[in-house]
Amino acid sequence: MPMMDSAVWQRIIEQVVSSAGQVIRPWFTELEPVCLEHGVLEVLTPGPAERDYCTRHAGRIFTEAAQSATGRLISVVFVTPEQASSQPEQEAASSANADDVSTVVLNPDYTFESFVRGPSNRLAHAASQAVAESPGKSYNPLFIHGSVGLGKTHLLHATSRKVGESVGEGGIAVLSCETFVNHFITSVEQGDQHAFRYRYRHVDMLVIDDIQFLSDHEQSQEEFFHTFNTLYQSQKQIILSSDRSPSDIPGLEERLVSRFNWGLVARLDRPCYETRVAIVRKKARLRGLELPEDVVCYIAGCIDSNIRELEGAIAKVAMLARVSDRPINLAVAQDAIGNEARPRQREVTIEDILKAVTSCYDVRLADLQSKKRSRSIALPRQVCMYLARNFTRHSLEEIGGYFGGRDHTTVLHANRAVDALRENDPQFRAMLERLSQHVQLTQ
Repeated sequence: MPMMDSAVWQRIIEQVVSSAGQVIRPWFTELEPVCLEHGVLEVLTPGPAERDYCTRHAGRIFTEAAQSATGRLISVVFVTPEQASSQPEQEAASSANADDVSTVVLNPDYTFESFVRGPSNRLAHAASQAVAESPGKSYNPLFIHGSVGLGKTHLLHATSRKVGESVGEGGIAVLSCETFVNHFITSVEQGDQHAFRYRYRHVDMLVIDDIQFLSDHEQSQEEFFHTFNTLYQSQKQIILSSDRSPSDIPGLEERLVSRFNWGLVARLDRPCYETRVAIVRKKARLRGLELPEDVVCYIAGCIDSNIRELEGAIAKVAMLARVSDRPINLAVAQDAIGNEARPRQREVTIEDILKAVTSCYDVRLADLQSKKRSRSIALPRQVCMYLARNFTRHSLEEIGGYFGGRDHTTVLHANRAVDALRENDPQFRAMLERLSQHVQLTQ
C-alpha cells in the first residue's frame, strides 16, 4: 500500500498543532500514517478509545490539514493496530457503530491517584472516595457540578473503577444523560419499555454525566424519577454530574431538584495557580515527559480556565518539540501556546459586591446578613443577590447562604424584584449600572 511521505505528514501535524487548540490530546504524538490510497489517508491510533475520540472530535481538523498539505481532496480515517490492514469502508462502518455503545468505556487514566487535589475540588474528591469505599451508604446521591474541564468526568470514572473492583463492572452503568434519553425514546418507539426499565433499575450503581440534558424532557424526567426512586430505595448508589447545581438547571421538575439535593452536592471550581502547577507536573509525568520548571510555570500561568486546556497545552508543547526536532524548553512552549496566553482576570467575589452595596446604600454588613425585612435593608440585600447571581459562579443556595441562610427561592425572588425595578425605574437602573461597573472594575 502507498505510504505517505514523512515530510508531508510533518506538515499535516504542524497544521493540526497550530489550529486544533484544546482538541489535542497527549497521545496525539503516537499517531502515525498507515497508507494513502484512493484519496483516503489511514492514521494509526493507539487503541479503540483513541480512534473513537479522533473520529468524533479531530476528523475535520486532520482532513483539512491533509488537504492543505497535499493539495488534494483527501479524507482521513482513524484505525486501531488490529484494523490497520482493513478497508476504509469497514472502518467507517465501525466508527458509525461506535455511537451505539450503551455505556461509556472507563478511561484508564482517570483514577484517584492521578487526580490532583486542591482547594477548588477537595470536597468533591473526598466525597467520591467515600462513595467508592461505601457505595449506597456514604452520600447517595452524589451530585458533582462545575464548568467544563474541571474534573467531573475524571471523578465519575475513578469512582466507577474503584467500585467495579468490588461489585464487578458489569453491575455499573456509566453513561451520558443524552444516551439515557435516547434509549428511553427508542424504547417508547419500539414498545419495549419493560426492557429499558429492567436495564437501568437493576444495577448496583448508576452514573450519569451531564444530567442537565434532562432539562425540558418531560417524559424522560418522569422515567428517571421512577428509576431514581427504585435505586435509592434499594440503597444502590447514584452519581450525577452537571455543569450547574440542581436548582440552577432550567426546566427540571422540583421533585427531581429535591431528590438531587438529598445526598451531597459538591462543586468544582477553577484550580488556583498552585494547583495548576501541580496538575501540569503530574499530567506531564503520566505522559513520560520531563518538563523544565520554567515551562511548567509558563503553562500554568497562561492557561487558567480548566484542566482539559492544561492537558491540551502540554500536548501541543510535546508535539511541537517532536515535529520540529527541538528540546522542550520555554521557547518551544511560547511558540506552541503563546497565542493562547492571556492576562488572568480577577474574578468578582461576593465580598466585592458586599463592599460596593454597603457603601452605596450606607447599610451595615451585619444588617444585610440578618433576618431584618425592612425596606431599607431588604432592597440592598436583593441588589446583592442580583449582582452575585450575575457576576459570580455561586449557586442559588450558596448565594442565599451568604445572606442569613436564605433558600434558593428567596434568591430567585430577589432577582425578579430587581429586574422589575430595573425595567420600571430609570433612576434605579442607572444606580444598578454604576454598581455593576464598580464591582467589575474593583481590583
